Amino acid sequence: MKLIAFIPIALILFPCHVSAQDSIGNQIKYIQYVGQSTLSYEKKITHYSEKMLARFSKEENKIQKRLKKIDPQKANELFNNNFRSYSDNLKNKVYSQIPLSSHFDTTQLSLQFLHKKGWGKQYLDLASRNQEALQGKLKVTEDIQAYIHNRRKQLQEQLSQYSQFSKNLQRLGKQAYYYKQQLEEYKTIYENPSKIEKKAISELKKLPAYNEFVKNNSIIGNMFNLGENYNTSRTLEGLQVRTQVEEIVQTRLGSDPGARAAISQQMQQVKDKISELKNKFPELNSQAEMPDFKPNPVKTKSFFKRLEYGGNIQFQKSNSYYPTIGDIAGQVGYKFNKNGSIGLGISYKLGLGTGWNHIAFSHQGIGLRSYIDYKIKGSFYLTGGYEKNYFQHFSNFSELYQLKQWAESALLGVSKKYKINPKVKGNLQLLYDFLLKGNSTTNHIKVRVGYNF
Repeated sequence: MKLIAFIPIALILFPCHVSAQDSIGNQIKYIQYVGQSTLSYEKKITHYSEKMLARFSKEENKIQKRLKKIDPQKANELFNNNFRSYSDNLKNKVYSQIPLSSHFDTTQLSLQFLHKKGWGKQYLDLASRNQEALQGKLKVTEDIQAYIHNRRKQLQEQLSQYSQFSKNLQRLGKQAYYYKQQLEEYKTIYENPSKIEKKAISELKKLPAYNEFVKNNSIIGNMFNLGENYNTSRTLEGLQVRTQVEEIVQTRLGSDPGARAAISQQMQQVKDKISELKNKFPELNSQAEMPDFKPNPVKTKSFFKRLEYGGNIQFQKSNSYYPTIGDIAGQVGYKFNKNGSIGLGISYKLGLGTGWNHIAFSHQGIGLRSYIDYKIKGSFYLTGGYEKNYFQHFSNFSELYQLKQWAESALLGVSKKYKINPKVKGNLQLLYDFLLKGNSTTNHIKVRVGYNF
């Protein structure tokens, strides 16, 4: 009887035990993910910083060699052994205690909280060390950006009278600009929350102890003296817009003039501190200055981030209005700049029969394609390509080696691209085939409807 009475209690408690075990498992996965993603981010910025400094130094060496032939004295002044002392003022640079980002603040707080709970302790130490290393490397990148900015400014001022160095100085400017942009790209990738992170933080926010820990330890929370329900009413992954902040202030303070005056005084102190830092380090004010060249916005994207996938379909007819072949193609393109892409594709030729009274599907061959798109104006693109098509049924791939059976096509025309949704774009192509043999002029014109994402 005692065993029978225990069964309902066990059935109630068992799901709770399983849920707790799942939650701990999710948090351990989260800790491992934070450690791995942080290490990956740190390695990327380290490798790119080393590569950028090597390029910057190489360009300086070119300037030095040419300047020695023109003005040896100035070359010795600009490139003596102590030229790096130009950036000595950066050694006393004060690093702000404001977190690198709300995302970084969130991960730090969550790791500290899980450390107190003793969850995944063997992984926590590694993740914490990786975060400390990342913070150090990011501070180094700030020094590097300030240094190359100041060094480039010095070279521009000293070499302004020599027109032969304009291209060298422009290349230094490009390196400085793209270094900053690449770091921003790496940061965006790192701060894009994964499913593991979203799930883990969501579970932590259900714990009152975690919300209390965030309120007492978050740098952002301490700066603005946010209330107890701050972490449950919003997420730390992004700061609120002005109207939302005003609503919170209105709710917290009401119409009390004394409280509002205290808040205004605190905000004025923050503004004064920011102005003081700007005056102390004027070089940081110009990091976002307009470049003296036309930037390529996709240059800092990785190879796979530049790829775009898509496909299209076109129908061909023989002598009647009924389409006899459906050409279904898939393709992958590479964006070489924001206005143009180049790519390869493969098509399958599906036979559709001879008329409405005789619809029959059959295999009619394959095709290999290459293409290039370049924006003309607005959503219109100039499109060209070279293709080879095999218009015969084949039973094995050895038959495809007969090159004489392949028909060539050289296409040129225009494309109209339009947005279907934020991730998918459609396109309509009107192309003319200059190499197609035959007397039928309608077959020279290709109309293709497609998409890419």
